[in-house]
Amino acid sequence: MSTDPMPATQESALHVLHIVKQVAAELHPNQHFSNTLNLDSSLDRDFSFDSLGKVEILLRLEQEFRVALPESLLNRADTPRDLFNAVLNSQARIDNPSDKAIPAEREQVQPELKETSVVPERAGTLLDVLEWQNQHHPDQVHITLYDPEGEGLTISYKQLKTEALKVAAGLQALGLQPQAPVVLMLPTGAEYFYCFFGILYAAGIPCPIYPPGRKSQIEEHLNRHASIVRNNGAEIMITPEEALPFSGLLRNQVTSLKHLVTPEKIQQQAGELTLPQLNPRDIAFLQYTSGSTGTPKGVMLTHANLLANVRAMGEVVQANANDVFVSWLPLYHDMGLIGAWFASLYHSAHLVIMSPLSFIARPQRWLEAIHRYRGTLSASPNFGYEHCSRLINPEDYPNLDLSSWRCAFNGAEAVSPQTLEVFSNRFACLGFSATSMMPVYGLAENSVGLAFPPLARGPILDHIDRDRFSRTGYAEPVSTTDPSAITVVNCGRVIPGHQLRVVDSNHRELPDRQEGHVQFKGPSATAGYYRNPEKTAGLFKGEWLETGDLGYIVDGELYLTGRKKDLIILAGRNIHPSELEGLISELKEIRKGGVVALGSQSTEFGTERLVIIAETRVRDEAALNAIRSEINHATIDLLGLPADDICLVAPNQILKTSSGKVRRAACKALYESGLLGKRTGNIRLQWLRIGLASLLGHLRRLSQDTLDYTFAGYSWLVFSVVAILFTPLALLVSKQERRWKTLSLCMRLISMLTATTIKVEGLKNLPPESQPAVFIANHASYLDGYVMLGFLPRVVRFVAKAELKKNKLVAFALKKLGVEFVERFDAEQGHSDISRLSEQASGKHSLFFFPEGTFTRASGLRSFHLGAFFTACQQKLPVVPIGIRGTRNILRADSWFPRRGHIIISIGKPIYERQEDKSLWQSAIKLRDQSRTEILKLSGEIDLKSEEPMTKPEKTI
Repeated sequence: MSTDPMPATQESALHVLHIVKQVAAELHPNQHFSNTLNLDSSLDRDFSFDSLGKVEILLRLEQEFRVALPESLLNRADTPRDLFNAVLNSQARIDNPSDKAIPAEREQVQPELKETSVVPERAGTLLDVLEWQNQHHPDQVHITLYDPEGEGLTISYKQLKTEALKVAAGLQALGLQPQAPVVLMLPTGAEYFYCFFGILYAAGIPCPIYPPGRKSQIEEHLNRHASIVRNNGAEIMITPEEALPFSGLLRNQVTSLKHLVTPEKIQQQAGELTLPQLNPRDIAFLQYTSGSTGTPKGVMLTHANLLANVRAMGEVVQANANDVFVSWLPLYHDMGLIGAWFASLYHSAHLVIMSPLSFIARPQRWLEAIHRYRGTLSASPNFGYEHCSRLINPEDYPNLDLSSWRCAFNGAEAVSPQTLEVFSNRFACLGFSATSMMPVYGLAENSVGLAFPPLARGPILDHIDRDRFSRTGYAEPVSTTDPSAITVVNCGRVIPGHQLRVVDSNHRELPDRQEGHVQFKGPSATAGYYRNPEKTAGLFKGEWLETGDLGYIVDGELYLTGRKKDLIILAGRNIHPSELEGLISELKEIRKGGVVALGSQSTEFGTERLVIIAETRVRDEAALNAIRSEINHATIDLLGLPADDICLVAPNQILKTSSGKVRRAACKALYESGLLGKRTGNIRLQWLRIGLASLLGHLRRLSQDTLDYTFAGYSWLVFSVVAILFTPLALLVSKQERRWKTLSLCMRLISMLTATTIKVEGLKNLPPESQPAVFIANHASYLDGYVMLGFLPRVVRFVAKAELKKNKLVAFALKKLGVEFVERFDAEQGHSDISRLSEQASGKHSLFFFPEGTFTRASGLRSFHLGAFFTACQQKLPVVPIGIRGTRNILRADSWFPRRGHIIISIGKPIYERQEDKSLWQSAIKLRDQSRTEILKLSGEIDLKSEEPMTKPEKTI
């Protein structure tokens, strides 16, 4: 090892290459690496490194050159030269390699004891929870972004809200509509939290996806994300600056995606913010499932779903404000987003979070954070516990204290009995209690958690007879010493307020210890998959939801045995692949976690065949045959029969999801198509295919833009010609009824020529023509008045704002149509106008109001002015509510660009209100509220939170 701070450049480059080859040789001692491999050879393709292999290289480079390298290098580095450049340019030096060890002597952060009995139990949405926290303790630290070298950035509840409102305003400036998805592709950091709640404050739907990883997988990553964005139809994507080139390629493939913005840019665009009122039944975010088939499904989770789940899980683990949740889980994954963040937010717990890459590179940081912040709750898939057990030697950190860790959740993937035991035993010397380990079960379709074991019990393992279980599905207990036993992990009871059952293929509930299909129901359950009715229909069996998992129940507690779609049926036996895969992964030359066992239909005999696919770095054919023999021996020892086919492939050939789960269906498709193990090609070819796809995307977008502009121009041409030809004629007609009829025909002609379908519902609800009435409608577009003029089969007098009289030509035309003007800002004149309208209504004239008074480009029903309802109450007239749908989509406020669409006019039943025992004020208020409720139903608009601008009747228009 050199003692200089940095050896000579050329020597350093050769030394980096030597370390890379050394690690590769250790990983696979029988493989001969060509002397031609150099600094520009691919770490993935030529050296066959996976992420864990790169972790080992990173650690050795730090030790050898005494530098601190960034975790992002794991994804950025594609060649040894990239590693060398990182070493050369590193500004962080360490004097002694041991300085990288966990600083166990660092002063622990002792959390201040807080009131634990108060929670936002009446909150209906996530925004309500954040508002509650801001009312009670706005300056309390909510989140700490873990920094191993310092205190780390902290975020208070007040700061989270303040920054989120800026994002919300920026999103509304971009035209985000309520309940419209926004793609969120950000790494773990403060901006992620701000943007997620910013989307919620703007009434949008966050759609988290994971940032791009290795360059060699850019094409698969792009195709997968494109399928997600096509499904949700998002127009806006929030992305970090460095991912903008990737995001641009994604936009080229998805025509709906219009805006690519960074968190900084979107906050700079902030303007006036309109806060809509969220409903607990509104979608809070879309959780895209890992998707083993390559067709991701967006699980719709409402605010009510999430809060029900958080409350139920919190009840089981007795979560409170004095808890500290330490997490490295990615925020695009339900366990990290809901289980760690939302649960901490609800219970006022302190969330300490680090990036997943930081954990992968240095797993000791997870344990260090628990030690420093006295973490009480933390979660990980089985992989995380195994990663720590493999790479951390507790003897190196004698001062580390894990005794505060009371709940160590293990879920999100199959839980290994061996991992439970190894982790608990390995870290017992550091204060970790085996009773803290909690194997849990959950799925995105139930928000996150579904079954939890009791507190402080520790794992329970069930040892069952292998032969009987594989033949009959009955889990017969056997001795723990039985060498052929299957060991199954207990996942606990269903969470409070929910139900879980195990059924046969006919959906009849099974007795204890009989394997079947796991189903559930409860308030945390999704309503289905976003814009995917076919998959949604397959999710439900009556009122129960399918998990897709197999298991059995003993004394009300669940034991999972595998995925239904993964089950292999061979010679009348049910084979669960996970145990076989784990056994083969332990073989010497097999990459750990790089094994998949699946069933494939024989084309010759029509029976199912057992196929084993395993990753290895071995290239020599004789050595490969020896590995196949070992795999067969292991299969026979476990199952009593050999595999039908064994495929050995290079590392990273087995397809996995973003969370590390094997994509079995995709692997099976590759196997059956004969493409398994074939390289996807070099990066240049991938970029060429991406470029071609982008070109096609550009052409599709250009074609769509051409059609849109053509339609807009044609629409204005039609409107102008019809208006020029017929409006003067209509205004010269002496009787108002004839003017109305003439202009109505003009509107219908425009509708026909532009192929704009307009449907009128509820005509039977109109009062007799001889009876005057007050008509009201929601106001969404400039088109609303024209549509009413053309398709309301009743002559009415429109009530318009007095500002329109400023344009003499417009005022002349509107007066000819009998439009009545009211003053909105002069209280005295406004009161006089209301009196005049009442006199008009006392005769035979019906009045038409848009009680919102104005409209904006954003969806939602705003507060109603009282003028229409005072008039109706004074003259004892019915109010006829009308809901208008579709006009905003055709012509939005602040835009003169019409689009194709259709319009629905829904006429509600007349509403009467003028009780003699009530004042005029009380009657008008009640009538307004009744009418607004009806308009909400008829229009389909969301209810925006907005206070009434007027408080006294004499100032109301």
